[in-house]
Amino acid sequence: MADLNDAGSGIPRGENLHSRYNPQAEAARYVDSLRLKDTLKCFILIEPGLGYIIPVLAEKFKNGKIIALHIDNFESGEIITSEAVPSGMQVISRTFPPETHPSQIQGFLETHIQDENTDNIKIIEWRPSLNFYKEAYLNLLSEVVDFLKRADAGQRTASVFGRRWIRNFFRNLKYLKKILLYRQSGLPVIITGSGPGLENALPFIREAQSNYLIIAASSSVMALAHYNITPDIIITTDGTPWALWHLIGGIRDDSLSETLMAFNLCAALPSQCADMPKLILNDGSLWQSVILNKLSIPSIIIPQRGTVSATAVELAMTLSHGGIYLAGMDFSYSDIKTHVKPYSFDSLFFGRACRSAPLYTELYSRSFLSREGGSMYIYASWFKTQLSLWPKRVYSITNGNNIFEYKDISLLKKTPVKLKDTRNDFKIKEDHPRQKEEDINISAAQALLDAIRNDSYKEKLTAELRSLVFAGDTDIDITQKELETEILKVSNG
Repeated sequence: MADLNDAGSGIPRGENLHSRYNPQAEAARYVDSLRLKDTLKCFILIEPGLGYIIPVLAEKFKNGKIIALHIDNFESGEIITSEAVPSGMQVISRTFPPETHPSQIQGFLETHIQDENTDNIKIIEWRPSLNFYKEAYLNLLSEVVDFLKRADAGQRTASVFGRRWIRNFFRNLKYLKKILLYRQSGLPVIITGSGPGLENALPFIREAQSNYLIIAASSSVMALAHYNITPDIIITTDGTPWALWHLIGGIRDDSLSETLMAFNLCAALPSQCADMPKLILNDGSLWQSVILNKLSIPSIIIPQRGTVSATAVELAMTLSHGGIYLAGMDFSYSDIKTHVKPYSFDSLFFGRACRSAPLYTELYSRSFLSREGGSMYIYASWFKTQLSLWPKRVYSITNGNNIFEYKDISLLKKTPVKLKDTRNDFKIKEDHPRQKEEDINISAAQALLDAIRNDSYKEKLTAELRSLVFAGDTDIDITQKELETEILKVSNG
């Protein structure tokens, strides 16, 4: 191998990342020892040095993808790249020095792995690098593992609900009677989640609601209503049937008739929401953008993060340049208490409780399963990474949150703010008369089909839609005709 010890590599003199005698054979033996499954299609290499492992993998997996993540640029040695591997294998390399912000690593992985099935992805460590780069190596590995956990959680959800999400999208197009435009304001914002910490903040929110823009996750609406708090915006991104429970109970209250609804069109929305003014959220996917552009529907682009909490914070930053205060976004439990009281699902737990399955047993089981599921950890990790990129104006007004800086409520009460008037910041989009409901879906589906038939969009759209339309299975071979047929079926309900 080329000697990496003499210039610019950062490796201690006298040490080596590869065999001095036959690094190619060393790499081949190592790959054989891993006993990799034939179904693997993507490999993420953690600091593979000069990359002798790359042509070995390319020979065994001829049509896959290799993503080589480097810590060092190895100025004294020539790194093996895609030119040195058989055609068909895609090789992508990127160097992330120790000072790299985690968001850059996450963004790079999102760009290059967004359409890959996580079951077919394998992390391969080149362990000699750990001895040289130590903490930098472990940090890089940790970011890759966190990304794959989050991607896997999203894909498991998509495999169950993907087809429903698309059906929701076309169904919700019929409910867009009042589409809102917005103007950024300077109002401070309170975002309410459904964590148990919300209860302590409810008296303050009730007293201060006339001075703050209140964005409520749909799961917190019932608790707010119990304290006579009317949110300015209800936000929902959940496309599962359970999401309807959060909304149906709340919107029966006449006080919410003028409340704004911010939602992704893939969300599950009851028909009772049809007349509510709406802010459309677009997750930035090509298929959603194609349809919204064709129908001239304005939207706010906020990538899907898997949790409405993240979407709510990014929406608040879009709507206001004021401070953002979180209540009930705990990412933790209070003993066996997982949510604020009252909560939309309380009736289910009470109704199911009996002598052989007491209520406390149900609550304990739910809290245990939630902890074991790991989703709370995944989202908490994402927020910790993201916080350093956001302006220093996001705080928690409930104690016990180990992610966001705590802001004492008593200090907020003394902050002079201008009374809000949302009528100045939001207005209904004036447009030509809406199409008939059945024509909207026809136009939307046709726009999607036209884009799929366009060579510029075909590959990306097929990758996005395949896992949704075909229940998360990204490995099946489908024809363009089959995809178009399924899209037409889903668009018709």
